Amino acid sequence: MRKILIALTAFTSVCFTSCSSDDNGDDMKQIVIDNPASYSFERDGSSTVSYSGQTTRILMGQEFLDALKETSNTKADLESMFAHVEGGADFSDADLNTSSKSIRSKTAASTDFFSANTTDANAIKVDFDGWIAAQVEEVFPNWDTDATAGVAGKIQEAGGGSTRYVNGNGLEYNQAINKALIGALMADQALNNYLSPAVLDAGDNITNNDADVADKDGVTYTTMEHKWDEAYGYVYGLNVDEANPNDDLGADNFLNKYIGRVEGDADFAGIADEIFQAFKLGRAAIVAKDYTVRDEQAQIIREKISEVIAIRAVYYLQQAKANLGADYASAFHDLSEGFGFVYSLQFTRKPNTEEPYFTKSQVDSFIATLLEGNGFWDITEDTLDTMSDTISAAYNFTTAEAAN
Repeated sequence: MRKILIALTAFTSVCFTSCSSDDNGDDMKQIVIDNPASYSFERDGSSTVSYSGQTTRILMGQEFLDALKETSNTKADLESMFAHVEGGADFSDADLNTSSKSIRSKTAASTDFFSANTTDANAIKVDFDGWIAAQVEEVFPNWDTDATAGVAGKIQEAGGGSTRYVNGNGLEYNQAINKALIGALMADQALNNYLSPAVLDAGDNITNNDADVADKDGVTYTTMEHKWDEAYGYVYGLNVDEANPNDDLGADNFLNKYIGRVEGDADFAGIADEIFQAFKLGRAAIVAKDYTVRDEQAQIIREKISEVIAIRAVYYLQQAKANLGADYASAFHDLSEGFGFVYSLQFTRKPNTEEPYFTKSQVDSFIATLLEGNGFWDITEDTLDTMSDTISAAYNFTTAEAAN
């Protein structure tokens, strides 16, 4: 029935009917959910969809990624972009400079995973701070030096291809930071914060949502609606058509881009629409005051976005194998992207649990294995296969399927 519903919603609004019991569990009532064809929700003729804060952080992230490749930037410049303070002249976009938001403040900062685990949250932030510092202190000074095992520098892909800038282990810090933020910022905030009942149902949110009470003066949305939209914003915050984002996947260099990449693999075709449809039906369920259906859709989103991260981790580990010992630059580029996605595994979420698919200690072990000795210069196909198989075994896909 779910597949039929999803197919229908591509063309028209569909009424989805669910049943729920009252507080005593005695009487059943039907709730009709008006599931629209697109992510478009209104009250009194005005849109109730809002996630400008998420768009701001994604835009900050986009500029930050570019800045990691500019050797004129100092450590202080990059740190200021990462931990922006309102009024700081950190970005080319004046609106970003006047914003009170920052990337660092929401990195490893979800309610479910880190509100009671500041030790891990701080350790993760320290990782990012260390990578930023190392880009300036290790890689920038050797920008024109040929990289060798143990020596940072430049290395060009075979046949006159792209030049990569790596540390002594062959790691591109900019790629590691980019892909690690997909987990530590985008996925963690969406899956483990804004889709959490601890956030959606906090305080008087249920009572106010039941009565259509606005979040604050001057807005049309309830707090619960807004929190759900904020999760949506971390995935679709830069799409031109916010209501139909699957027409524009690849709008940023974070989750949106890689949902599109996974969708492009025939083994996983349809995953992008599964994620979108779950976001849409969950939001419609909030409007209809059906919190059971809402939470069911949140579990689908957690599962599918977690799969995207794992699929790309395995994909890059497997892609690197073809160039090991031959085209080092291409292999190192794939491994650097894989490194970031492997790091992001600790922010995934098993549906109907309080756990990621891989714990921080497991991810730390993966990272240590990737960097052992001279790191990517020494890594073997067997090591990459073992790690790939360990990751894929935790999910509902095979290494061969993800490797395409």
